[in-house]
Parts: sequence; C-alpha cells; structure tokens
Amino acid sequence: MRRGVGLAAFDLQEQSKRSFAELSSELSKAQVQNLHSQLDHFRTALAHFATTHRESIRNDPSFRYAFQQMCSSIGVDPLAGPKKGGFWAELLGLGDWQYELGVQIVDVCVSTRERNGGLIQMSELIRLVSKLRGVADGSITEEDVIRSIKTLQPLGAGYQVVEIDGVKMVRSVVKALDEDQTVILSVAREKGGRVVEGDLIRQKGWTRERARAALENMLLRDGMCWLDAQDEQTGRAYWVPSAMQWET
Repeated sequence: MRRGVGLAAFDLQEQSKRSFAELSSELSKAQVQNLHSQLDHFRTALAHFATTHRESIRNDPSFRYAFQQMCSSIGVDPLAGPKKGGFWAELLGLGDWQYELGVQIVDVCVSTRERNGGLIQMSELIRLVSKLRGVADGSITEEDVIRSIKTLQPLGAGYQVVEIDGVKMVRSVVKALDEDQTVILSVAREKGGRVVEGDLIRQKGWTRERARAALENMLLRDGMCWLDAQDEQTGRAYWVPSAMQWET
C-alpha cells in the first residue's frame, strides 16, 4: 500500500485543495464574464430590434403582443416603470403611452362605477376606452389593459383583474367578491344581467333567505345591482349592470 508519510502527505493534500479551489474560482469568473458579454450583446441586439420596429410595437396590437411575449420569455419587461426598466420605456416610447392608457382606464371605471358597482367586463372596458381614445376596436388588447392596471397598483385604489366563469372583469373598488356574489354574477351573465330569487333557489339550491340576503347585500351594501320592484314576471327582480351589454 502506497501513501504519503506524516506532515508531507498532509501538506500535499492541502496544496491540492488550494489548487482546485483556485482553478474553480478562475473558471467561475470566466463563465460570469462570458455571460455578461453575451447579455450585453443580446441587449444591444434587442435594443436595435425595438428601435427599428418602434412604430409597429406602438401601433400594431398583434405585433406589440408578440414583442411583449418574447421579452417576457427572457425576463425583460419592456413596459416597466423607471425603477425597473426606464431604459425600455424611454427607448420604445411606451412608458407615457402605458400611463396614459392607465389614466383612461381609471376614467372609464370611475364614470361607470355608479351603474356597475365598480365591476366591469374586460371587453366592455376595452370598448369604452377605445371609444374614449378615438381608435378602432382591436387597437387595445387585454394584455395592454392588464399591464396598465399593474401600473395603477401603487395607487392602492383596488384596481384588479378578476375572472368569473372564464370571463375577465376589472374591479375598481377595494373589496373582494364573496362566494355568493360570484355565484350571482355567474347567473346574471346567463340571464343578460337579470336575477331573481327563484333563479338562485332553482339553479343553486339556495334557501329563499340566503338568496334574498345575498341580493340585498349587493344592492344596499355594495351597490353592484339595481332593483326593479315592478318586474312584470315576479314583481321583484335585480339587475346586475356589470353583466349587461351597454351600447353607449
């Protein structure tokens, strides 16, 4: 059996450990430098692409969405605020555009809050914002709205995108929907916005007391529906504006 003897073997072992540690450190530094070089090169190429196609990114919703998806897949946010990516906002000219869209979203949400209780369908919001901006339908996408709403979060006003039965809606009040409200909104969408106690009793198996309490809470406490006390069929029906289609 061959082996080192005493202190000489120990020193040799320690020297080998130091050599391997130094080699590993040099390799790590080289890899990091190489990575930084690749990222700088990639950033330059992406910046050139963004500059070349700036107008298409701003004006073509399909192109803008594809560009955003590409950036998202590599961890770059082209619409981030000054603290997280002012370079991109400035380069693309999308910073002001995005904040302007956010202001117009607030305008629509506030102006319709009295009739819908602070909950509006995404499609309706996009239609009204497009009308306000004087642009054709399709010029603004759901992705644009979602990104703009994210810029509103620091305001603490409760703006949030929620999904009910696969339908995206924008909430502009600081309150969460409870389970009963979610069920009522789902039924209202099926009925064109109209809900009566009997619908909830037959379709959901609720007691009359639960149905009436939930509807009255939406009416009196949350302002999310209207009461028609002269309904021709039942004499008492509730209308949920956020589930109705509006022409204006």
